[in-house]
Amino acid sequence: MIEIRKGQAPAPLERAPFSVRFRASFTDPAFRGEDQAITRLEEIAWAAYTEGRKAPFTRKAGPGYADPDYALSVEWIATKERIEQAQVRWADPASPSRLLLICGSARNDGTCPGEISKSYRLLGLAREVLEQAGLQVDVLDLSLLTSEYNLHIHPCKGCASTAMPLCHWPCSCYPNHALNQTNDWMAELYERWTAAHAVLIVTPVYWYQSPSPLKLMMDRLVCADGGNPDPTATGGKKASLAKALELAGWDYPQHLAGRAYGLMVHGDVAGVESSRRALSDWLDWMGLIDAGVQARLDRYIGYYGAYATSHAALDRDAAVQEETRNVARALVKAVQELRAGRLQSVQPALTRPRPK
Repeated sequence: MIEIRKGQAPAPLERAPFSVRFRASFTDPAFRGEDQAITRLEEIAWAAYTEGRKAPFTRKAGPGYADPDYALSVEWIATKERIEQAQVRWADPASPSRLLLICGSARNDGTCPGEISKSYRLLGLAREVLEQAGLQVDVLDLSLLTSEYNLHIHPCKGCASTAMPLCHWPCSCYPNHALNQTNDWMAELYERWTAAHAVLIVTPVYWYQSPSPLKLMMDRLVCADGGNPDPTATGGKKASLAKALELAGWDYPQHLAGRAYGLMVHGDVAGVESSRRALSDWLDWMGLIDAGVQARLDRYIGYYGAYATSHAALDRDAAVQEETRNVARALVKAVQELRAGRLQSVQPALTRPRPK
């Protein structure tokens, strides 16, 4: 038998620290007139926490699952059904070509920075090219995580490292109502990724890496690369069942394979090449198809210049503006070839000696 290693998780919160954390959302003096109501809500939240009511609404999985009688989260089922519908649209040759255009910056003018990001401006240049070519463009601005009320991409918990089948497609770790881990944006983003025929990411470099919102989304997409579409096969989150299932032979399904991608990574001092390579490797690993060398761009804007004048530096840099448009043009061509059946990844035609 495989040993399940234990000993890291701390003890559950005691009542007093739980109360402090719960009431932190009601610090504003305007709430003081409702202190009695807040106390009643706290009692309900404490009961949900101590009883572990992760998914308050469930129903039997039904036909098509390993255990039809398993009680699946109604919220998870709804996300799964939307993904399946998006996959049908993606596979329909008569459907319009769709592109997911992602702004990876955490900055916008609706929050502390008070100014839009250069990524968003560059995204606008790409969008014009894509829309002129007739593509349906779905703009995903990840900076909304910093400026919209109670919107989250909760962090990946690393289920795949226990066993790949423990990582469910879509992710079943959230929402977790017992821990108040709700309003998880990924339930929507899985559907948007699935519906897209291509993805274009425009992102800055933060400390040699992808910005936090982009990295959160990347980590939560691990279930798209090898994830288990049937949580009942692992009894929910039972590590022993997941390990046995993986060791019996797991095929690591690539749920987003076959989509094209492009990248525009920009910075001001260092890190653009390593960040662009890391993003390319990640997308390659998931089975996406790059749109060619001109669609994988990394550039410096206002190299070693003042942050205060970086937008003016972008104004002057006509070359990087045109190169960004070329990323979009290359992706348009790739999508046309892909949907016509003339472009395909070489990987699926080969037997992979290391299926992971």
